[in-house]
Amino acid sequence: MQVKVEKTDKNNEMKLEFTVEAKTFTDAMQKIFNQNAKYFSIPGFRKGKAPMNIVEKYYGAEIFYEDAFNDVFSEVYPEAIKENNLEVMTKPDVDIKQMEKGKDLEFTATVGVKPEVKLGKYKGLEIEKVEYKVTDKDVEDELKQVQEKNSRLVSVDNRAVKSGDTTVIDFEGFVDDKAFEGGKAENHELVIGSNTFIPGFEDQIIGMKIDEKKDIKVKFPEDYFSKDLAGKDAIFKVTLHEIKEKELPKLDDEFAKDVSEFDTLEEYKANIKFKKEEQADERAKTQMEEAVVNKAAEVSEVEISDGMIELELDNMLQDMDRRLSYQGFKMEQYLKMIGKTTTDFRNENREVAKNSIKIRLVLEAISKDAKIEVDEKEINDKVAELAKTYGRKEEDLKANEELMENIKGTIENDKVIKYLLDNAKKVAKKEEKPKTNKKEDDSKKDTKKEEKKTTKSESSDKKSSSKK
Repeated sequence: MQVKVEKTDKNNEMKLEFTVEAKTFTDAMQKIFNQNAKYFSIPGFRKGKAPMNIVEKYYGAEIFYEDAFNDVFSEVYPEAIKENNLEVMTKPDVDIKQMEKGKDLEFTATVGVKPEVKLGKYKGLEIEKVEYKVTDKDVEDELKQVQEKNSRLVSVDNRAVKSGDTTVIDFEGFVDDKAFEGGKAENHELVIGSNTFIPGFEDQIIGMKIDEKKDIKVKFPEDYFSKDLAGKDAIFKVTLHEIKEKELPKLDDEFAKDVSEFDTLEEYKANIKFKKEEQADERAKTQMEEAVVNKAAEVSEVEISDGMIELELDNMLQDMDRRLSYQGFKMEQYLKMIGKTTTDFRNENREVAKNSIKIRLVLEAISKDAKIEVDEKEINDKVAELAKTYGRKEEDLKANEELMENIKGTIENDKVIKYLLDNAKKVAKKEEKPKTNKKEDDSKKDTKKEEKKTTKSESSDKKSSSKK
């Protein structure tokens, strides 16, 4: 095999010219024939028993060309990329020059390679300092949520229904004095204020008392899922059987013991505050990391080709498809649900893809420039952590070369971001001036002008009076 590598007239693009010996291509054709011989039916031969030369005469030798080419390409292309130390960033654009049995296979593969990054001044980047303070109200709100989760429903019979109650009702719905399908239920639990029924229904339950019967008048929404009922007036005959209210547990030491590992309410509250402060610090750190990374990308220059963007969009779609599959969805289903196509997704995310590529390349360039390294201990610690989390053997994880490269890359990225953040200038957030209406401003200016004129006039009158 011979490979000639040369730059094209485009930036960051290389063309590889391949010449593959005729024998290699012929062997690939034979391999493809052997894999598919059982499928060929030739008159005079039992199915799958016709020799290759007969199949070629019957169908034409070209029947094996495409698969044979793909077989050869999968071998010679990666080898050429590795031998020439090319960092490929796009899918190859292949152009076949000659493909015929008994002759050398000739083709070119044009690829985008990693572009040069012109780093800006990445040390001392100025970003806004982000801080989130945890207040006593935040702690109390968290306590209320836990209190709500541990509440219980108790029946009440000494008052009418109010918002927030859980009611037990019978109901039957009628449109034009006729009962409709699906409009009847007995001993149905309905939380007042949950907005699970037709608009206006729950509001009319408020004020009812146990064993009371009531006709509730509502109108089905115009966009109601049942076309037979959409937009129509309805009457529901309702009987109230039971009222239940939420009983909250008392916030005391016993409550703390029930819902946590702490013996006193004060210890529990202190722990809530501690955890919330940790979350607040992590949130602030994440925001500042994003800010400093974006700043580093802004001050740097790198040319991103369309091919790189297209490949990044492919990866984004594959990642999204994988995540949706975990939830039992297919990409086609999801896009249909949101009224989008893959073309819409690609168009809407082009800038996101471009920015992701730029950030990745800039962080990699900073890592080299700042001589940031990842040692074996850091990698081993991460492998041990993953093994423990997923119940896997460390040896099995280390045997996966792609996974190990990803682990190393992730650690390196984290160290670069930490380096940028440690060396950044954190400044206080600038207070935004309240926006004012231009017409109001002009009106105020006119008023001040009039006030000045009036003041001057009064002053002139006083002087004139004094002279008299």
